[in-house]
Amino acid sequence: MPSFEDYDIKQATERQDKKIASMNNNNNNSNGNENANGHSNGNSHEHGTEHNALPIPGEGDDGPIEVPASRSSISEAAKYMHNLSMSPSMKERRGSRNSFGAALPIPRSKRQSRLSSVHYPDGDESLGRPTRPGMPPIQPSRAILASQVQSVEVEKVKKAKNMAFAFDIDGVLVHGDRLIPEGRRALEILNGDNELGIKIPHIFLTNGSGKPEQARCEQLSKILQNPVSTDQFIQSHTPMSALAEYYNTVLVVGGEGYKCREVAEQYGFKDIVVPNDIVAWDPTIAPYRVFTEEERASSRPRDFTKTNIEAILVFSDSRDYATDMQIIMDVLRSENGRLGTMAKDPVSQRVPIYFSQGDLLCPTEHWTPRMSQGAFRIGLEAMYRALTGIDLERVVYGKPETATYKYADEVLTSWMEQLHGEEKLPENIYMIGDNPASDIIGGNMYGWNTCLVRTGVFQGGENDENNPANFGVFANVLEAVQAALRKELGDDFKMHFDERINPVLHGDGADTAAII
Repeated sequence: MPSFEDYDIKQATERQDKKIASMNNNNNNSNGNENANGHSNGNSHEHGTEHNALPIPGEGDDGPIEVPASRSSISEAAKYMHNLSMSPSMKERRGSRNSFGAALPIPRSKRQSRLSSVHYPDGDESLGRPTRPGMPPIQPSRAILASQVQSVEVEKVKKAKNMAFAFDIDGVLVHGDRLIPEGRRALEILNGDNELGIKIPHIFLTNGSGKPEQARCEQLSKILQNPVSTDQFIQSHTPMSALAEYYNTVLVVGGEGYKCREVAEQYGFKDIVVPNDIVAWDPTIAPYRVFTEEERASSRPRDFTKTNIEAILVFSDSRDYATDMQIIMDVLRSENGRLGTMAKDPVSQRVPIYFSQGDLLCPTEHWTPRMSQGAFRIGLEAMYRALTGIDLERVVYGKPETATYKYADEVLTSWMEQLHGEEKLPENIYMIGDNPASDIIGGNMYGWNTCLVRTGVFQGGENDENNPANFGVFANVLEAVQAALRKELGDDFKMHFDERINPVLHGDGADTAAII
C-alpha cells in the first residue's frame, strides 16, 4: 500500500530549519521576528504587496496560536512524476505576512467554567437532574453506585483520569455511513460501562471534512449509537478556523454543494468565494463543466476582475477535479489573486494555499481505499510545476501535522474539565488509527501511544515497516481500547459496570468505612 508523506523526519526537520532561517534573513524589512517557539509577532508583510497587507492577530490571550510546521511547505511533486521540460526557477521565495509555511495558526480552545459541566436532559434544567457529558441520561441509583465504587477505588480512578484516547473515525469506527461493530462497544466502555462506572476522556481526531461540526457529530451519534459532542470533535479543517483572523476574501474549495461555504461562515470568514460563484460569473473559465440552473441560482457571482482573493482554502475532497484545479491554477498564477490577470512574478505575487489534510487514501464502503485530498494536491502540485517551472509552496493541516495534535491537546484539556472538573491534560494518551502515514506517524512524533488497527487503510503484516505503531497492531478498535485500559488500570480491569454491586454489602470493612 503506497504511503504519502512517508519521509525521513530528521531530514524534513533540517530542511524546515534551513527554510525558516532563510525566510528570516530575507525578511529584513519586516518589523516582527519569530520567537523561540516559532510564533510570529505579526508585523511582517508580503514582499511587494504591503498596500494589500492585513493586520496580523497579536499574541494576546484571545488570538490564535501559531504552531511551527513539522513538514516542509515546498511541494514534493517531483517524486511522483517524470522530469519536466521546464527547470525549476531559482528566484527567491517570498516570506508571507504570517510566516507562510513556517507556522500554522490554530484557535485557542474556549475554556468553560467548571459550572458548565452541569448538564440537563434535553436542555431542560427545570428537571433538576444532571446528565453525564458524553453519555446518555443516568438514573440516580446508577450515579450513586458509581460514586461509591469510585470512592473506594481511589488510585484506580486517578489512573483512569490520567489517560485518554484520540480516535480516527473512518476505518476505525465507521466505513462511510456504516458502523464497524466493535466501535460501538469500545465507546460504551469509555462512556462509563466499565467496573468504575467512570467516563474516560476521549476525542475524535479525523482527517475527514466537508460538513459543519455539529452536523457531522449528529450523524456520527446516530451511526455509533453513542453521543458525540462538538466539544470533543476535530475535523481536518477545524483548526483552520484560526485563519479567519488573517484573511478577508478567501476561495473555499471542496465538499458537497455549498456545505464548505457554510463551514467557513461558521468559522467567521467574512467574504467567501466558492468555485461555482466564479463559474456563474464566467462559464468559459471551466469549458467542460455542465452548469445547471439550480447551481446558478444558488451561486453568488460578481466581477472577479475587481476582487482580490487573499487565500485559497481546500477544506475537503474536490467533487469536480477539472473545474476546481483550473480555478485554483488561475488564482495561483494571477496577480495578487485577481482573476483575469497573470502575475509577472509567480512567487512574490502568489496567494497562499492551505489544504486541510494530506491523506493520499481514505477507507470508504468500497472494498479498497479510495483516493483522498492528498491525491488532489499531488496533481495540483505537478500541474503548477509544469506550468511555472517552480514548486508550489503550500500549507497542509490535519494529521500528521504537529499543529493538529497541539490543537487536540487544547480540546482534550477542555473536555477533561467538562467531564471531571479538572483542567489538565492526561499524561497517557492513546491514538487509535488505521493509516500509518497520518495517524501513526503523527502520534509517534507527538509522543503519544499509537495503536494501528486492521479495519481500514492498513492491511499489512505484523506492523507497518515505515511508520510502526509503538503500542501495537490490533484486529479492531475494541481490542486496542481493552489493551490500553488493561495496561493502565490492570489486567483484571472489567469492561462492564455491574449495577448489582454494592460496596457496602460486598466489600470488606475498609470499604464500608470509606463509604460511611
